[in-house]
Amino acid sequence: MATLTGKVAIVTGSSKGIGAGIAERLASDGAAVVINYARSKKEAEALVAKITDTGSQALAVQADISQPDQITSLFTATKEHFGRLDILVNNAGIYEFVSTIDAITPEHIDRHFNLNVKGLILSTQAAVKHFGPEGGVIVNISSGVAVTPMVGAQVYSSTKGAVDVLTRGLALELGPRKIRVVGISPGLVSTEGTSEMDKETVAYVISRTPLGRVGEPSDIAAAVSFVVSPDGGWITGETIQVGGGLLF
Repeated sequence: MATLTGKVAIVTGSSKGIGAGIAERLASDGAAVVINYARSKKEAEALVAKITDTGSQALAVQADISQPDQITSLFTATKEHFGRLDILVNNAGIYEFVSTIDAITPEHIDRHFNLNVKGLILSTQAAVKHFGPEGGVIVNISSGVAVTPMVGAQVYSSTKGAVDVLTRGLALELGPRKIRVVGISPGLVSTEGTSEMDKETVAYVISRTPLGRVGEPSDIAAAVSFVVSPDGGWITGETIQVGGGLLF
């Protein structure tokens, strides 16, 4: 259903995984989509070809969201190519696990916060400057570990806790400018990144999930599709749990 016809969306970190699923869904809903990638050029261009083959519009733009100057180039390229911006999905992120707190290094902390938090803030700042007078929608991809942090992922979990706070705070500030800010918080999702998890961990997560399975990128994409559509127009400042009921 083409609920987003005429809209332009940037999905950061969307060459594969959850981001790719979101980009495909928004394109199928009628939006022109910018596929942002840091290193995966081949995958990004393949996704653009897949989307354009269906008759939708897509553009691949390289930019490392942890680098402020590259954020600027991403939004400039979007505006030059499509002429407008209506939706930003802050999906780009990094997660690295460590054995104990003693294994956490300053570099480990910086890698997570530079992309997951600073990059999100600066991308949002850029999007606000490019939205038209009719406003726009910002979706922040969080994680269930923001609510139930995992041992070995304390730094990653803390960045997602920050994302949830930012979602609420930015919604309060930007609402008067007709800009909605919504968080989507996935549980465990089957992606290239999670494919290397050991079977015992996956089995444990499934055992804690009332719907009894690991999520798919399309599950998260469906939630994003709803909140950016007119049907989600009365939602802002909320972080919606999309994890099959998973609680650790």
